[in-house]
Amino acid sequence: MKAFKRDYKYLSVYSIPLFAIASFLAPDWWSFLLPLLVFVLVPLREIFTPNDTSNYSKNDEERVLADKFYDRLLYALVPIQYAIVFYGLFILTNNNQDWSNIEIAGKVFSIGICCGIIGINVGHELGHRSNKNEQLMAKALLLSSMYMHFYIEHNRGHHKNVATKLDPATAQKGEIVYFFWFKSMILGYISAWKLEMKKLRKLSLPFLSFRNEMIHFTVIQVLFVAIIYLIFGWNGAIYFLSAALIGILMLETVNYIEHYGLERKMKENGKYERVLPTHSWNSNHEEGRKFLFELSRHSDHHYLARRKYQ
Repeated sequence: MKAFKRDYKYLSVYSIPLFAIASFLAPDWWSFLLPLLVFVLVPLREIFTPNDTSNYSKNDEERVLADKFYDRLLYALVPIQYAIVFYGLFILTNNNQDWSNIEIAGKVFSIGICCGIIGINVGHELGHRSNKNEQLMAKALLLSSMYMHFYIEHNRGHHKNVATKLDPATAQKGEIVYFFWFKSMILGYISAWKLEMKKLRKLSLPFLSFRNEMIHFTVIQVLFVAIIYLIFGWNGAIYFLSAALIGILMLETVNYIEHYGLERKMKENGKYERVLPTHSWNSNHEEGRKFLFELSRHSDHHYLARRKYQ
């Protein structure tokens, strides 16, 4: 039974799209079924269940790293995320339904939660992989949340500059979360452009180069919104952008918590010390760990960024 729980616990994340569909079809306040699960039921369960601080043995770690089951769980969420976004927008813009403002808010919020937990979080996990197909899936998921620049800024910026004032995604002690949202979103976006231009300079390529991924990301995202507009109209485009913003704010709130007030020391040579487990806040709450594919064990993630979630 312990092995079954260990191997299949991550299947619980599939309750997210299931609850999202229930929220799309439900009337009145029942449209908030998925927000109720994520922001009320899961935290309540965590209050009354002990933290799990255990780690795999060497043999178990080798076993789970070799097991493709864990990768397939992530891959399957790519089409599911797009199905949720498009089905949710279809429900919201269906002319046969006269949704109230409360019902619209609940359904848009549900799409937004999927954009945050599946679109950005799973995109984050796959974005750390070296396999090109997995990286492509990461970008596809980030597209569904309109945050493709995160692929560049997170991997080449955040992981290098975390716990320093150079990192927009590291909250300083006393910083207000609402101000942090704007700082992290705006400066993170600017940083992604700077990182891409730095890469192009090293390759002796011009700004308007086919190798400039930020240009790719910008064009792809504009075209994606245009497609949503053509299919679902202005209301659909507004609902989608609102949901994407909810997903982004969920990410940035997690960023705020994960590194709040932590700062690496400067060495005598003017460089910062290596990123250590002490430069991230950690959570061993089992429910959050399952739903976020171990993102909450953040200290280990920054210490060894390419270690797979399982």
